[in-house]
Amino acid sequence: MTEFKYRKNKWWSLTLLVFLCINSFSPVLSQTHSKNSKRELENKKRRINDEIKEINSMLSETKANKKNSIGALVNINMKLEKRQELINTINAQISNINREIKQNETQVDQLKASLEKLKNEYARMIVFAQRNQDAYSVLMFIFAADNFTQAYSRLKYVQQYSEFRKKQALEIINTQTQLLAALNELKIQRQEKNKLLGNEQVEKKNLSNEKQEQEQVLTELQKKEKDLKNELEKKKQDAIELQREIKRLIAEEIRRKAEEAAREEAKRIAAKKEKARAAELAKKKAKTGKKVPDKTGDKVVHDPKTEKAESSIPELSEEAVALSEDFSNNRGKLPWPVSKGVICETYGEHEHPAIKGFVMFNNGVEICATKGTQARAVFEGEVTSIAVSPTGGKLVIIRHGEYLSVYCNLEDVLVKTGQKVSVKQPIGVVQYNEDEDKTSMNLQIWKGQKTMDPSGWLLNAR
Repeated sequence: MTEFKYRKNKWWSLTLLVFLCINSFSPVLSQTHSKNSKRELENKKRRINDEIKEINSMLSETKANKKNSIGALVNINMKLEKRQELINTINAQISNINREIKQNETQVDQLKASLEKLKNEYARMIVFAQRNQDAYSVLMFIFAADNFTQAYSRLKYVQQYSEFRKKQALEIINTQTQLLAALNELKIQRQEKNKLLGNEQVEKKNLSNEKQEQEQVLTELQKKEKDLKNELEKKKQDAIELQREIKRLIAEEIRRKAEEAAREEAKRIAAKKEKARAAELAKKKAKTGKKVPDKTGDKVVHDPKTEKAESSIPELSEEAVALSEDFSNNRGKLPWPVSKGVICETYGEHEHPAIKGFVMFNNGVEICATKGTQARAVFEGEVTSIAVSPTGGKLVIIRHGEYLSVYCNLEDVLVKTGQKVSVKQPIGVVQYNEDEDKTSMNLQIWKGQKTMDPSGWLLNAR
């Protein structure tokens, strides 16, 4: 009987251990790889590399002319900016990798501890099973119960113990598999980090070389500072004239649209009055049974004050309203006005790259490209104006409802006034400036008579 009590207590202890093991689990740290962030950084790096290649293509054109030009300096400055952006992106990738490596190292440590614990528990169960492996011991444990209910419970415990052993063996195999996968992931991440560190060193070296090139070109240009200032003053005045011309063309377009709206409104009012007059005549005829003379004849009486008040603020047509909404909804998604290019002069006030203290202003963005690049519409619309630009070349204005896009510095124009254009449709060829040794166009976005920063509208422009 004492032996039975010993075995009974032993089995109860084991049962308690089993349930503790069932209710315990090995916490495995979930991988918090920010895949979206990783993908975004990789896409950004790819885009910057493409932009650097495009700038190199432009530089190869300026170097072919064998002169230190404003165009060359602008391109080098752009490349320096993009190179620094690329280094910053690589640093962000390295930070992400370091974070992932730390998480994986924590996960590996936890998996190792969990595996060790599982193995120890399993070893204890095997030892116990070997000591009590005969069926007689199991039966004696069950039949030593005080009542049927206790005997049934012991039978269930024995069955659960057997199942738990199997699960414990599977858990060990799964934990080993996870550990191997985590170790392999850690190895890949460390290799990726080493590769990124190598890339960073290469880009830093390139940046240093490009800064030296910038200094050389800047030194040569500053020797001609007086001539450059004269040229820049002329360019500044030309830019002011260009803005006056664009504003005049846009004001003229708004006036034309207002007149069209006024004419349509006058027709609507006339038709409404004619309908009311006809209804009044019909009503009088129905009462008297006689034909009522039309004192106004076929003429429609206009009230100039009413018509002026009603037509002074023209309303957009339904089509124009829909087009405006489409354009507005595509803010930050518009395609570039060139298939390949880089913003080389930003919107608003900024200092000239070669002459310190010389401030310039741009109502749009200057986009540099290679020779022969075609300009294209950033959105569907109607060509409202084509004119010769005071700065040289031609300009095209396209209406998109209440918005207008302006394309300056075009060599050849491929569209006509009044023509409907689709998104990305070629509208002209970007002009090459021989004095500055660069191919660039100016893109402006207007809402009514107010300018807007185009970089906020173009895809991936910021």
